[in-house]
Amino acid sequence: MRLDLDRLLLVVGDVKKSVDLLASSFQFDELREQVESVDDEASDLLDSEKYSSATQGRQFEMEYHFQQVLKLLGEDIEREGLRETPARIAKAWLEMTRGLHEDPSHYLLKQFTSNSDNMVIVRDIPFSSICEHHFVPFVGTCHIGYIPGPIDPESLEGPYRITGLSKFPRLVNGYAARPQVQEELTDQIASAIDSVLNPQGVMVVMEAAHMCMSLRGVKAHSAGTITSSVRGLFATNVDGVKNEFLQLLKISDR
Repeated sequence: MRLDLDRLLLVVGDVKKSVDLLASSFQFDELREQVESVDDEASDLLDSEKYSSATQGRQFEMEYHFQQVLKLLGEDIEREGLRETPARIAKAWLEMTRGLHEDPSHYLLKQFTSNSDNMVIVRDIPFSSICEHHFVPFVGTCHIGYIPGPIDPESLEGPYRITGLSKFPRLVNGYAARPQVQEELTDQIASAIDSVLNPQGVMVVMEAAHMCMSLRGVKAHSAGTITSSVRGLFATNVDGVKNEFLQLLKISDR
C-alpha cells in the first residue's frame, strides 16, 4: 500500500510539472486546479496510512489498560458482554481524540474571491467533544459568522477572501476531536478563522450540554452552556455587526 502511494505521488508530481509548463503558455488554470486536487488527495492518503500505523500500536496498549480499569471496578473481563469492550473503548477514544494529530486550520487554505464583504453565517454545525476534566462528552452546535477581508491587506476595497462553506464543519469537528474545555474550543475556532482568512471580523458561538454536569455531581440534566469568541469588527460591534449576528441566530445579547 505504501509503495503504491509513493508511486502515485511521483506520477502526480510529474504531471504537475507538465501542466505548469502548459499553463504558463496557455493559461490552463482549471486543469492545474484539478491536478492540485489529485495531489492533495494522494498526500492525504499517505498521511492517513502513517497515522493508521502509529495508531495501531497505541490501540493495543490502551486495550490492556482498559482491561485493568474494568478489573479494578470489580468486573469480570472474561464474561461475554465485556470480552471485546476494551478494544471498543480504545477505538472510540482514538476516534474521539483524532484532532490531536492534525491541524484543522488547513481546511481554510482552500480560498476563493468574492466582490461582496457582507456577513457570512454558517449556523447549527453539530459537534461533540471530550471534557478534559472528567473525560466524558459534551455535545452541541456551533455558529460561525465572519466578514470577509480584502485580498490586498493594504486596501479596503475588494475583491475579498472567502472559503468554502463545507470547510467550517470540518474545522469545527477537527478542533472538537480533542480533550478540552468548551471555552478553549470556541477560542481556537475563532483564532483559526482570524489567522488564516484574515477577515474584517469573526464571531463564534457554541452551545452545548455537558455530560460531566448531567451524569455525575450536581446532575443538572437540563443545563446548557453558551460560549462566544469575537475578533475584529465583532469585538468593537462596529455598525452593530455583533447585534446583527446574534439577531440572525435568534440568540439574545444579554
